[in-house]
Amino acid sequence: MSDVPLQRTNNVGKAGFDVFACLQSRSVSFILALVLVLLPLIIAPSWLFVLGICFANSLGVLSVSFLVRYGGEVSIGHSVFMAAGAYTIAILEKHFGVSIWISLPLAIAIGALLGIAFAWPSRKLSGIYLAVTTMALALALPEIIDAGDVWTGGYEGLYVSQWLLPFGQLNLQRYYFALVLLLAGAYVLMRLRQSRQGMAMLLVRTHPAAADAFGTRKVWARVSVMAISAALASTAGAGLAYASATVSPSSFTLWTSIFLLVGSVVSFYGLTLGRALIGGAFLTLVPQILASQGAWIPVLYGTALLAVILIGHHAPRIRQALERRRVERTVP
Repeated sequence: MSDVPLQRTNNVGKAGFDVFACLQSRSVSFILALVLVLLPLIIAPSWLFVLGICFANSLGVLSVSFLVRYGGEVSIGHSVFMAAGAYTIAILEKHFGVSIWISLPLAIAIGALLGIAFAWPSRKLSGIYLAVTTMALALALPEIIDAGDVWTGGYEGLYVSQWLLPFGQLNLQRYYFALVLLLAGAYVLMRLRQSRQGMAMLLVRTHPAAADAFGTRKVWARVSVMAISAALASTAGAGLAYASATVSPSSFTLWTSIFLLVGSVVSFYGLTLGRALIGGAFLTLVPQILASQGAWIPVLYGTALLAVILIGHHAPRIRQALERRRVERTVP
């Protein structure tokens, strides 16, 4: 899929409403951000916790979508990068008393370095081979965390208790911290898409021969895309750690990586705020809504996933058919 808003390809569809193009417009993103900023004024405090986690997951979805869009690859191991960010925040607070204002930049840098450390040895891998390699990292992660229980707290994990500011409510600080990280991630990707470097990365994936003719090295593009994606995932992990107030291996398993990929698919690999929130909501809010269904949760969740994918796939055709009928009725 292109990384630009969907375009209408015929006159019949020009009067139609393209929901995906709408979600990618700057004005809609600004209005959505404003609504999220004001949302705590009208919702119950219990929802602040859920929405904070939703924002962190949305940023994780963005990191996977960026890798798919600009790298053309699929990762089943992004939980590793999220864990790096989360445990950086938690360990520095627990053992060194470091403020989150200092540990957050370190978490982002560590995520980027891990992305480079992974991308360089695997720079010639692609497709299923790269996916399996990332999956191996995700499978090994919980045991690695447990082995370092002196620092990580083992399976009991660590608690993130510090305040961002010396005043205000802690639950609001957790909510706005995750929201600001999501907004910042969406803004950075928006600027990157408009930059020469972003266009060069995309050119390597879509037209390798043209990129090579312009002197853009494929290795540089692959390593850069993975580093940026890992940095975003690490930022998401930091947001998740602070929004949920806890860090444990159970939060960063293979299933975490799989669900991030599912969220990316549901958002149709979108790189804007609206699309990211769709993926994050599917990971966080849909299970909350289905929590009372007991054994039917997997069935209903799978049905919802299939319905969203089918609707997204057939929505443009349905819209065009409805517009064609409307035009035929209006034409004498």
